[in-house]
Amino acid sequence: MITEKLGILLTEVANTCGYDDTFTVILSNRPELCDYQSDTAFQLAKKYHKAPMMIGTEIVDALKKIENFDAYFKEVSFAAPGFINMTLSDKFIKEKLEDMMNHEKFHLKEPEQVKTFVLDYGGPNVAKPLHVGHMRTAIVGESIKRIINYVGHKTISDVHLGDYGLQIGQVIYGILEDQKDVKDITLEYLEDIYPKMSALCKENDEIKEKCAAITKSLQDGDSTYRELWQVILEISGNDIKRLYRYLDVSFDLWQGESDAYQYIAPTEEILHEKDLIEDSEGAKVVEVKKEEDTKEIPPLIWQKSNGAYLYGTTDLATIYEREQRFHPDYICYIVDNRQNLHFEQVFRVAKKAEITDANLEFLGYGTVNGEDGKPYKTRSGNTPKLDGLFEQTKEIFLSKKEENKEKSEEDIRKIVNAILKFADLQNSRERDYIFDIHKFSNTVGKTGPYILYTYLRIDKILKQEEVPTRLSSQIYNETDRNLRLKLLELDKVILAAFTDRKPNYIADYIYQLSDLANSFYQNNHLANLEDQVKKNDWLYVLTLTNKVLKEMLFLIGIEIPTFM
Repeated sequence: MITEKLGILLTEVANTCGYDDTFTVILSNRPELCDYQSDTAFQLAKKYHKAPMMIGTEIVDALKKIENFDAYFKEVSFAAPGFINMTLSDKFIKEKLEDMMNHEKFHLKEPEQVKTFVLDYGGPNVAKPLHVGHMRTAIVGESIKRIINYVGHKTISDVHLGDYGLQIGQVIYGILEDQKDVKDITLEYLEDIYPKMSALCKENDEIKEKCAAITKSLQDGDSTYRELWQVILEISGNDIKRLYRYLDVSFDLWQGESDAYQYIAPTEEILHEKDLIEDSEGAKVVEVKKEEDTKEIPPLIWQKSNGAYLYGTTDLATIYEREQRFHPDYICYIVDNRQNLHFEQVFRVAKKAEITDANLEFLGYGTVNGEDGKPYKTRSGNTPKLDGLFEQTKEIFLSKKEENKEKSEEDIRKIVNAILKFADLQNSRERDYIFDIHKFSNTVGKTGPYILYTYLRIDKILKQEEVPTRLSSQIYNETDRNLRLKLLELDKVILAAFTDRKPNYIADYIYQLSDLANSFYQNNHLANLEDQVKKNDWLYVLTLTNKVLKEMLFLIGIEIPTFM
């Protein structure tokens, strides 16, 4: 990173002045004054009992005397009360841009040690249609996976289907009550029977108990229930895969809660060995509270009094399985913020029992809300199904312009994805956001279509020209320089997105780069430009810009259509 490189240079110069400390350099928040700055003089002032101005001025003077000063800087100055301001030289910018162009992944620094990340970012319940909430975990999780891979680490992604819970017992009960033949069970039937049975169980405790008993018998291996379960799993699972394919979301493992059951016994054995399981009113629980807790953290229920297992049980057994199979460095859960307490309990038990050495990360996300600030609903009051959301987005985009209707289905799918994904990922994952499909579909503003339009506009120019292989050391105006400097920020943004597991850093960067590229395009006319050196330089910069846009769009799961 440039900040790292400049920090090392400042540290070396400061050492020659007798100051033993490491300099930190940041991107300037006053770009009209300088490109980068450092306020380490304040730290040195406390350490050496000297005024920051005295230290800063001394280091700036020494910096100006280094042999290759012009290779780094156009200008360096001290600004009271303690800032060293640095403006990069055109030569430095040129060399860095060429370095980016000529190396894979723009010469992003490789990790010193490759880590293994297990990512859990699916979790849909079988037999229930996917809705807008499932879209968020898929979009955010897929982007986090791609960013981790891009940085150079290994990922193992698992959909972790909810395929053994009470909803399965409810659906099986409904099938038996309807005397439905196995061959007549369809996706439409499942989508109809589940909400009916769910509502019935809320009204009738007796039926709810029967459904719970079916669930327990299924988990114990009842052959009749298991046959129905496999039919439900196949029908619903195929539809879930279809919807994820539309979103260009993939998983290495298509496992579910049911796969964790074989690991419950060895996990429970560990809990007994550590003397962690306690009896509580017939149930088995594990205490997780700590003295330093400022709020009540209830114990994790390992097994209910009727012998049934809950999500906490299967989540712990799954951690055990992942440790035995993959020995991961990290296990990350991209799930709704409202599951925070549940995973706090699970993580505490996993560490208390020493089930895994992996870092356990809860990467919570906020809700997708309507204009009323409440979780997004259709006009009928229902949470919209993903199929319906895709169709609604498609119709709104097609209605924008008549020629949109001429696009191929694949182009439309890519544009629908761009609309939905950029709308989501421009927000910090832990925050709620307002869902406004009309706003997100616009080709102006901070939207997916605007980004795609920018890329395709530049691409059209480049296809008409021969792109040069070298860049001169000249920068011609402010819009030219601003675009080049934004390109130089790329590695810093990628590494920050990786470290914080926040795709919105990438989305923000893509938008800023697109905005600067449009400003560049409007102010620097390439058509009929006679100065060939200038034209070549601008073609080079635009080529690199589109190369960066395309790879960064991939990191947030957006593909480029053939035209907008």
